[in-house]
Amino acid sequence: MTSFLIKNAALLGGDPTDILIQEGRVALDGDWDERGHEVIDATGLIVLPGLVDLHTHLREPGREDAETVLTGTQAAAMGGYTAVHAMANTDPVADTAGVVEQVWRLGREGGYCDVYPIGAVTVGLAGRQLAELGAMADSAARVRVFSDDGHCVSDAVLMRRALEYVKAFDGVVAQHAQEPRLTEGAQMNEGELSGRLGLAGWPAVAEEAVIARDCLLAAHVGSRLHVCHVSTAGSVELIRQAKASGWNVTAEVTPHHLLLTDELAASYDPIYKVNPPLRTAVDTEALRAGLADGTIDVVATDHAPHPHEDKDCEWAAAAFGMLGLETALSVVQETMVDTGLLTWAEVAERMSYAPARIGRVTDHGRPLEDGAPANVVLYDPSVRRVVETAESVSLSRNTPYAGMELPGRVVATFLRGQPTVLDAKLA
Repeated sequence: MTSFLIKNAALLGGDPTDILIQEGRVALDGDWDERGHEVIDATGLIVLPGLVDLHTHLREPGREDAETVLTGTQAAAMGGYTAVHAMANTDPVADTAGVVEQVWRLGREGGYCDVYPIGAVTVGLAGRQLAELGAMADSAARVRVFSDDGHCVSDAVLMRRALEYVKAFDGVVAQHAQEPRLTEGAQMNEGELSGRLGLAGWPAVAEEAVIARDCLLAAHVGSRLHVCHVSTAGSVELIRQAKASGWNVTAEVTPHHLLLTDELAASYDPIYKVNPPLRTAVDTEALRAGLADGTIDVVATDHAPHPHEDKDCEWAAAAFGMLGLETALSVVQETMVDTGLLTWAEVAERMSYAPARIGRVTDHGRPLEDGAPANVVLYDPSVRRVVETAESVSLSRNTPYAGMELPGRVVATFLRGQPTVLDAKLA
């Protein structure tokens, strides 16, 4: 295995440090001879621990026309990720030990990023019967996160049973908070703009009502609840209150909800159609504040690739979702670091340490210290680049940032000491 000597890198944005990556481990501040190592001049670059995504759609099995485990993890590596949690809405659904083990093994074979499958809460995501939660937890994939993402576990009794069940093996239920009766036919955020555009509105209360209910259920059961893709100011306040009460509730926000607003729907371009929908500027500010003060624990991409025919159509017929893995760190720099809301050390907490803790991943999300696994990212915050769809390594092209100028670029990603990205290209 090649060893790498990284010179003059700013560890978590701090003072310049030399880092040796050797035999899959990290060593700091040694007096190393450059001979025998591949030397990387990292002057001006920031070193972060490998990022961990708690919310990725890899589409395989079943929708390999949109993404595969290989192409999705290549996109993840280009974005600085060394581990991703793959959502269960595949075909067949990841609701059995066999399917989650298949996804886990595909990730290991690809080698660009570790894949931790998320198991479905209910059979077929249908919301009627609990899936094989225990069998998935005991499988080779060691599933600890369960979600029907794309669908809400709207039945309160079923949600309570799921929370009770996962408590036995320290699992967590990640809820897609969307009251289905309040969002029938919904297309975008409910407000003055939706009325003017003639698109069915998606009220904030549809998200907030489920979050309030589930926080109470989690407190009653004494189990772990994770709230997916929080999108409203009211949701942030509910989660803040739950944490103040000492309840075991965590939450995530997506990069697109930190940056983009519902005003983009005025273009009728389905690239901006997403679930939950883009909200108002007031919501965006509340999400940024919630991420800054720790109310929201994690930035998660909700990377949702779609083939062009599912987006190149009229708004009402288009699929919900957008790409996120390759641009997440740039969006976080734009919205949180360059605005002074987060330091790079706090970015590491919200994009590496915290998602690894929530997902119960032990080999990722570790501080970069002597002997730690060499899951490492080198990031250049000084450049600005225009996002080009043709440069994406995902199979799909549905990025909402096409043509937009964003800061920063991942220069290198290392997974257990092996480069997956070097010189901003797949290794």
